[in-house]
Amino acid sequence: MTSTDDIKKIQYEADCLYTANEVETALNLMAAEIDKTIGDNDPLVLCVLTGAIIPMGHLLTRLSFPLEIDYLHASRYRKQTSGGELGWYTEMDHSFEGRTLLIVDDILDEGETLKAIVEYCKQAGANSIYTAVLVEKMHDRKSGIKADFVGLETEDRYLFGYGMDYKGYLRNANGIYAVKGM
Repeated sequence: MTSTDDIKKIQYEADCLYTANEVETALNLMAAEIDKTIGDNDPLVLCVLTGAIIPMGHLLTRLSFPLEIDYLHASRYRKQTSGGELGWYTEMDHSFEGRTLLIVDDILDEGETLKAIVEYCKQAGANSIYTAVLVEKMHDRKSGIKADFVGLETEDRYLFGYGMDYKGYLRNANGIYAVKGM
């Protein structure tokens, strides 16, 4: 088990990759692109819990079109620092049949989770599916999926802040940080 003192040390020693102002600017740009691309399609916007709570909340207030929201709860990390098997934790309140969907997630790392969610939405009858991530890690381990809307790109390090966590903590950090030595 990780103590709060350990968490505070991780936070104190972390490298700030993007300040809160830089994240907010990226969210403004993402929202403008989303408005232009799907604003007329009556979209259902899906939050991938738990990581996307913060970026989605910030993004929604910037979108200028009518929309509905719902959430999916799927995770490969479960408070760990490496991903395992994808676990599903919720059922949908909305039908996806014939809908335009915008899936919002915190990070695109290897893409296994996002790829599985997109496939799930296709099987559920969505007419068109768009994906938005606050952060995309730049490396060559992707599972063949690319996000339609990306806020920021980062090096391949372990990140926290703006919804991304370190062992379940630090999602609330006001900026994007990389853990030292990871």
